[in-house]
Amino acid sequence: MLGTDFRTGSPNWIDLGSPDTDAAAAFYGAVLGWTFVSAGPEAGGYGFWQVDGKTVAALGPLTEEGAGSAWMVHFDTRDIRATAEAVRAGGGQVRMEPMDVMGEGWLAQFTDPQGAQFASWQPGRTRGLGLASAENTLVWVELHAPDPLAAIAFYRGVFGWRDADMTAPGMTYRVLSTAEGDQQDTSFGGVAEQGEGAGGASAMVPRWVPYFHVADVDTTVSTIEGSGGAVMMPAANVPGVGRIAWATDPAGAVFALLKPDPRM
Repeated sequence: MLGTDFRTGSPNWIDLGSPDTDAAAAFYGAVLGWTFVSAGPEAGGYGFWQVDGKTVAALGPLTEEGAGSAWMVHFDTRDIRATAEAVRAGGGQVRMEPMDVMGEGWLAQFTDPQGAQFASWQPGRTRGLGLASAENTLVWVELHAPDPLAAIAFYRGVFGWRDADMTAPGMTYRVLSTAEGDQQDTSFGGVAEQGEGAGGASAMVPRWVPYFHVADVDTTVSTIEGSGGAVMMPAANVPGVGRIAWATDPAGAVFALLKPDPRM
């Protein structure tokens, strides 16, 4: 599971681009108990969601023309320019060139060769999220791609990730780990074939999906529906993983819930 001892290739930041940041702040506050804190007038509406005073995600207005509301997963890099070159060399697209974010770190945004968007963060004063894998925080990230093996090869070229097959009902699931450290201990996410797994037919767009750890998936699903969101996949048990559900917020951003199996 995710932690905050970030290594190269670790998910170290996550943010939501939304057409209505006030509505998004209210929705996730109701669903996950998050408190929104503005980054100040110079940040252009960007701010941070916190749990117990620690940053667990961020929120900002949409900045790309024609973009829809979506969660963006950021992966740690110690050389963001080299990461951008590796993305290009692997057939991906650099949507936003590396830029200094007010001394807090360096940011770049990319699209992989199959169309999934992601970003990289090179830590400066801000290393990354302050809390992960606790209740109501990011616990897992999952890529849905038409060709999982090609996707893994691309990201291996960019971040050096390792992968291992995992038995899952009706599908082949590949667990991702960082290049360094114990492979199981540094696992942080997985890759599934587009249209398989939790998202089913609704996962037909290549994308990274964040999973948030919740105490009670069914209760959280009810809160989502009562707060204007929608359920893509009802709560279900996955052997050896836990209880999961997929949902969208009122603006259509896709996310997932997980109550991990305590034996994990």
